[in-house]
Amino acid sequence: MAERIGAITMKGNPLTLTGNEVKAGDQAPEAVLVANDLSEVKLSSFKGKKIILSMVPSLDTPVCDLETKRFNQEASKLSDVVVLTVSKDLPFAQKRWCGATGSIAVKTLSDYRGNCGETYGVLIKGLNLLARCIFVINEDFKVTYVQLVKEVASEPNYEGVLKAVKGGETCGCGGHHH
Repeated sequence: MAERIGAITMKGNPLTLTGNEVKAGDQAPEAVLVANDLSEVKLSSFKGKKIILSMVPSLDTPVCDLETKRFNQEASKLSDVVVLTVSKDLPFAQKRWCGATGSIAVKTLSDYRGNCGETYGVLIKGLNLLARCIFVINEDFKVTYVQLVKEVASEPNYEGVLKAVKGGETCGCGGHHH
């Protein structure tokens, strides 16, 4: 299993990510997740729409909470885009969070018994949590943009993600085109 040592930090401390790195241009790997009602959901079932795949450590932490609320706001304005928030939280906790925050545009999916984290190369070694990472996947199920947030406690660059969804950016740098 591939490892990226020190790929991210949590409050400044380097952490290792497990799994194969998924890059822009790659075909999106298939993964099976668990919905709030415990049904299994395949990522490929969203093929034909643009997908914002937002991996987060836990919805019960302040930054994930803010990030997911923000994507919920943005998602309600985008018609052909589905926003999936994936964490290792139990489906029950995700459901409670959605109810408490009134987030209905974002779909929360749990990787508590799956290997989506490893498949996408964002499983934090030793913690069994997902790194904060956003993948934009197009209608043909190809990854068009990846933004790995270097410091787990930071929010992502939302503008970069939204630009990528609208067809602009291909990397998380937020600036120039390559």
